[in-house]
Amino acid sequence: MATDILAEITGMLVEIVGDEFLLTEEVTMNTTFNEDLALESIEFVALAELLHHRYGAGVDLMGFLSEKDMDGILAMSVGELVTHIGRITHASLARTATPAVPASTAAPAAAAPSAPTSALAG
Repeated sequence: MATDILAEITGMLVEIVGDEFLLTEEVTMNTTFNEDLALESIEFVALAELLHHRYGAGVDLMGFLSEKDMDGILAMSVGELVTHIGRITHASLARTATPAVPASTAAPAAAAPSAPTSALAG
């Protein structure tokens, strides 16, 4: 799952900064947004929009960044974002999954048809 998310984020980064920039640098889990990719704030905003479009409101990049101090933001790796998205999407899938109904709580089987009332009346 993490490799799928990494590939999707890499695709988003290519869309934002252009593939000629990323061709010189392979995006890995250890790639940093600041030092390796030199993402500017406007590019983070664009990434946040793409993430929101792809994963929904649960993946809030700006909210995720707001939990970090400046050093944490500057040192943040693509892997940290991949892990964050993995946790969010995994939790989302777990909430929407329909649990199996145990046999003991399943609806009882239909009762056998009763005898016609005319046979009882007589």
